Amino acid sequence: MAETITIIDDRTGKKVTVPIRDGVFPSTALRELDPDLRMYDPAFLSTAACTSSVTYIDGEKGILRYRGYPIEQLAEKSTYLEVAYLLLNGELPNTEQLKKWTYDVTHHTMIHENMRKRFVDGFHYDAHPMGMFISAIAALGTFYPES
Repeated sequence: MAETITIIDDRTGKKVTVPIRDGVFPSTALRELDPDLRMYDPAFLSTAACTSSVTYIDGEKGILRYRGYPIEQLAEKSTYLEVAYLLLNGELPNTEQLKKWTYDVTHHTMIHENMRKRFVDGFHYDAHPMGMFISAIAALGTFYPES
């Protein structure tokens, strides 16, 4: 039998039964009671904005997991590049995968000399740093189109 929750509007006596899936019910079910009814959840303490296969958070229990691994374990036993690989690929890399991944990442971290000489040095001396940063990030794609 499917799990459900029944919500009764005491103002009208109208009720709606809503399915619960993985501990969640859609707030849009409230529209059946009253199209103008909304839920208010300050700080989103009881609101799941999406379903994620990457991150699991239970703030009350102090749980934070990435791809099923506790954050404490990743912080103590994994490198930055191992965690980046995990987030993108779903599993921690084996030795060969880590070797290739490390090569690929470090191969693309060198910034082309023309980026500084022709692009960054072209900004006015008092240009806002955020505008320079955004422009530089956009320009990097033209130096490494294969990435």
